[in-house]
Amino acid sequence: MVVVVLSKAGVYGLRAATYLAMQPSDEYVPISNIADDLRISFHFLTKVLQSLTQVNMLKSFRGPKGGVTFARPVAEISVYDVVVAIDTDSMFRECILALPGCSDQSPCPLHADWQQIRKRVRTLFKETSLADMAAQVKTKKLRLSDIGPSMLKS
Repeated sequence: MVVVVLSKAGVYGLRAATYLAMQPSDEYVPISNIADDLRISFHFLTKVLQSLTQVNMLKSFRGPKGGVTFARPVAEISVYDVVVAIDTDSMFRECILALPGCSDQSPCPLHADWQQIRKRVRTLFKETSLADMAAQVKTKKLRLSDIGPSMLKS
């Protein structure tokens, strides 16, 4: 079994984006609130969310009522969009064993299987919006942190 692994930044970015998608769309949410509720380092999360701001997925506002909010509807933002903005699309292009030149002509031992898995993961990530993720968390009471869903403010 091959496990697809996102970077720590990718995981935190996806969790934070899902959390943010659960909030009212017209409100800026302080990064400190997101960090506290998800138990993520404020400084690390700030850097991660800057990646999403730089690609115009999020917009930020400084000051006492500042924070971040989405720049466009969450139904139009896919998991793939978030992952690629933070981690690039290398997991969908590169060899799982990190061998240079791995291809159909010069494959690694996992090439054929990894090619199929990464296609399925790419499809899943592209077809799942942040609105879908937020709805799953809310309706099924799923977790976004090491605390239970009832502890999250939404």
